[in-house]
Amino acid sequence: MNEQRRDVLGMLAEGKITADEAERLITALERDQPPPMAASPAARPRGKAKYLRVVMEFLEESGEAGRLNVRVPLQLLRAGVQLAALIPPQVLDRANTELDRSGVPLDLKQLKPEQLEALVEHLDETIVEMDMEDGHLRVYCE
Repeated sequence: MNEQRRDVLGMLAEGKITADEAERLITALERDQPPPMAASPAARPRGKAKYLRVVMEFLEESGEAGRLNVRVPLQLLRAGVQLAALIPPQVLDRANTELDRSGVPLDLKQLKPEQLEALVEHLDETIVEMDMEDGHLRVYCE
């Protein structure tokens, strides 16, 4: 427990502030804390990654803090690649055309389950962090 949080709880115990005030203070303290750093790949136990995690903290136009926390099971990606093998070629052609028109240069015909496994292995070693003027973004596997 950090010292500032302990001080807030001490003021609450002494009756100097109410529980609601303590909650608001602790929330404000947590907002001001830098996000916890992900352990380096060498420091965390090696194992098969199960999730792709995207965490973004940002300031909204109203000035309030916003948070996005997405956890995608990698098994869902694996299943999607396997299902793509069942899609008729003419449908894949149309999907590729629409993806290309939308600015996504991805050829769905080229997705192979064995390639996805190699990608997932490398994702386990990859951590993307980006500090921005109005927020922080982290993408990693866990």
